[in-house]
Formats: sequence, structure tokens, C-alpha cells
Amino acid sequence: MPEQQFASDNYAGICPEAWAAMAAANAGHAPAYGADSWTQAAADGFRRLFETSCEVFFVFNGTAANSLALASLCQSYHSVICADSAHIETDECGAPEFFSNGSKLLALPTADGKLTPEAVRAIAERRSDIHFPKPKAVTITQATETGRVYRPEEIGRLAETCRALGLHLHMDGARFANACAALDASPADVTWRAGVDVLCFGGTKNGMAIGEAVIFFDTALAEDFGYRCKQAGQLASKMRYLSAPWVGMLEDGAWLRHARHANACARRLADAIVGVPGVSLAAPVEANGVFLNLSAAVQERLRMRGWHFYGFIGGAARFMFAWDSDPARVDALARDIRLCALPAAA
Repeated sequence: MPEQQFASDNYAGICPEAWAAMAAANAGHAPAYGADSWTQAAADGFRRLFETSCEVFFVFNGTAANSLALASLCQSYHSVICADSAHIETDECGAPEFFSNGSKLLALPTADGKLTPEAVRAIAERRSDIHFPKPKAVTITQATETGRVYRPEEIGRLAETCRALGLHLHMDGARFANACAALDASPADVTWRAGVDVLCFGGTKNGMAIGEAVIFFDTALAEDFGYRCKQAGQLASKMRYLSAPWVGMLEDGAWLRHARHANACARRLADAIVGVPGVSLAAPVEANGVFLNLSAAVQERLRMRGWHFYGFIGGAARFMFAWDSDPARVDALARDIRLCALPAAA
């Protein structure tokens, strides 16, 4: 594409830090299957970042990260509580059920993509008979599919409920970096200190080519996880190419710097369209996504002008911003939104 688009933060290329680390890892030979120094360095980098001992595994993509992590928490007769907009429910082709050999997803209707302790308790206690899959885990998305973020205290209350009910707490962190940037909070404060058992930390949407990290704060839950990765085709033989980019992202804070930039571009667009007739926010702008209520006619005019975007939850138009989003291009999008909305207001 000759010009940047904001349909997805997956459109962006590889950031310089990840690229340089991959190039450095490409020099010479290294042991296979994760026995290399880059994989050790990346795992240790996460332990420093989260200020705790944790077990770290590297997989190719988010679907595998979420599905295998949840499978490690559940038996086939268990169930996982999630929001009805959760990626594992809407966009992973049944992978969580497949890799867990049948653990059922219990999807809760939510207005904003967030789970609450009350809703979790209600569905967890709805049935306890042997004919219904026993709830065993809760999963939350940080930032959510509607661009909102969970505050540490919100996570803490969910974790307390999970503990009381005997449930594990999993976090889908495809945009975890953006959530940390939005909250200006330490990674530890929004994960294990708040009660999260396992996090899937997204690298792809943060500037890497491929690769997600599955981080077990409750290390007992990581038992045999390496075997799950192997069986699922997620154990990279040349593991250093999955792990080395993380070294580049973590060593000087590039993961957070890039997330802050993406978030700032989202806020830039939101601020630029305030007051435009017929245009409104479908959700608060808290991370790197902007969800706009636009009429079908306005959306068509934008597409005719060459803009790519997805229709999303509730019919809103979704715009996502990445580590390399160009503020000038963001301004061009805002200008075209204003121009396309004016005929609708006339």
C-alpha cells in the first residue's frame, strides 16, 4: 500500500528494534528449540519487566497463545467464562475448544466488552450439576475488543471473585502494551499483583513480525506447557527468531514507547473529529483504537476516497493505530471524515 491505512495495527511493518535484534540473532549458529541465548535473554527480560519469577514461552500467534494457555487451565469437561465480544469467542475459529479437547466457552453479554465480578459470579453459580461443564477459568482482554482498558482495581476485584469460586484468571494481552501505556501503570500492577495467573503478551501488534509470549505467573500451571506447544506446532525449531525481537523490544522500553505513540495517534483522530455532524464515538478512546458511529453513506464515501477500515461491534467503523502511524496521515483521515460527513448533515 503506498499510503498508510488504519484498518488494523497488523498492517504495520516491523519496528527497528525488533528488526535489529533479528538481524543480530541471524549471525552464526545457535542451538535449536529454545536452547539458545536469545530465548534465555528474552525470558529473563520479561522477569525483570514483571518484577517476578515467571515461566515464559514463545509461540507464533495470538490464537495459539490464548488457546494453549486456556487449555493448560482446563480439562475437557470444564468451561471458560468470557465476554461475548472476546476474540476467543468471535475470531479464533473454535481453537480454544479444539486445543482443550472440548472446554466450553461461556460467553457473557456485555455493553463494553468488560466482565464484572457480579456477572462472573452469576454465570459460574448458575449451574453446578454434573450435566453442565464446570467453570474453571475466566479470560479478560486487555485492552478489550472495544478499546477499553481494565484498571488494576477492576482486575483485582475480578481476581478476588475468581479465587472465591476456584477459577483461574487468564489475560488476552494482544494489545497489553497499549493498555499499560494508557494506564501509565507497571506491567506487574495490571497482572500478577492484581491476581492474573497467565498473560498472553502480544508482540505482533506492537511492532514485531510474528510472536507472542505466554507468561505464567502461577508457575505450577506451566507444567508440561512446552509439550502443548510442540503438539500444536508452536515449538519453533529456530526459536531465536521468535525470541530475539522481544530482546530488542524490552531492552530500552521500545514496547512501551511504540504503544504510547499508537495511543496518541488514536487520541489525535478522536480530538480532530469532535463536533462533526453525524459523527460520534461508539466507545471511549483509551488505547490505540477509535470506534466511530458513521452512517452507511459516510462509510461508503470514505471507502471511495481510498480508506480501509472494518465495520465492527454494533456497526461502528473501527480505526486502529500502530507503532509507525504517521500523524499527518491521521490528520488526512480526520479531514476526509469531516468532508464525507458534511453532505449527510446538509
